[in-house]
Amino acid sequence: MRSSWMRHWLLFCCLLCSAPLHAAEILLSGAEDNPAIRAFSAALAELRPQDRVRFQPLAQLPSPERIPAGTRLILLDLHALDWRLSTAAGPPALMLRISRVQARERLGKHRPAQLSLLWSDPAPARQLRLVRLLLPQAQRIGVLHDEHSQFLLDELRQAATPLGLEIVGQAWPDSRDNRPLLALLQRSDLLFGVDDDDLFNPRTAKNLLLTSYGQQRAMIGPNASFVRAGSLASVYSDQQDWLNSLDRLLDQPPSSWPHSAYPAYFKVLGNRQVARALAIELADDASLTQQVAEGEHL
Repeated sequence: MRSSWMRHWLLFCCLLCSAPLHAAEILLSGAEDNPAIRAFSAALAELRPQDRVRFQPLAQLPSPERIPAGTRLILLDLHALDWRLSTAAGPPALMLRISRVQARERLGKHRPAQLSLLWSDPAPARQLRLVRLLLPQAQRIGVLHDEHSQFLLDELRQAATPLGLEIVGQAWPDSRDNRPLLALLQRSDLLFGVDDDDLFNPRTAKNLLLTSYGQQRAMIGPNASFVRAGSLASVYSDQQDWLNSLDRLLDQPPSSWPHSAYPAYFKVLGNRQVARALAIELADDASLTQQVAEGEHL
């Protein structure tokens, strides 16, 4: 009887002592506070019932150095990033959905040790594998850029070389001038959109798409919104993909977080009407996603 009681007591003590070790304090913050952000925070909390997950508006937070060191910060917008960058002291942070161009404008080539950047851009290797699947005869990938996004060409070329593709860059300093766009389309097999809001935005979308298709050139990317507007296809990550990607990172200690990363989970969205107009065979989105993912670790 005494032995049984002791065993139960020891088990209780072990459980009591181990519970705090497995619970993490996860704090999401941004300048905006709306139902969508609250829903995202609640969804993350459901994925991680063992942790304490909460959202707090940025205006209610103290300076970063006053946040407990064991907290894991998730920054939801650029205002939150600027707040975290205000001092080197403070807990580690994951910056969610920041574009490469935005990061370059704020950080240059510097990567603060306490910060992990999760890119909103589709991973170049994934997007180029999608090009290979949909347009196997294409060789020259046309990429518009301005002075802020020119640096993206280097990573694109690194991803293109193993696939036998050539990146053809074209500066487009003034989106009202169509001549650079037309010159690029004449020198390339398709137009490849990048995550640069100065060039690829609702104001320029119609011109980019009509000009591309007027030259019988497909457009790939840069995101799901452009596909709905008339781009052929794109890799993208939806809210569930971001939640799953965050969940995977939060399973790791902050010391193991990468300085930067693309979301681990993604999907492909295709535009079948555009594919028919260009006489391109387009598999269903799930099949395309699987085929792009199969090349992830080759």
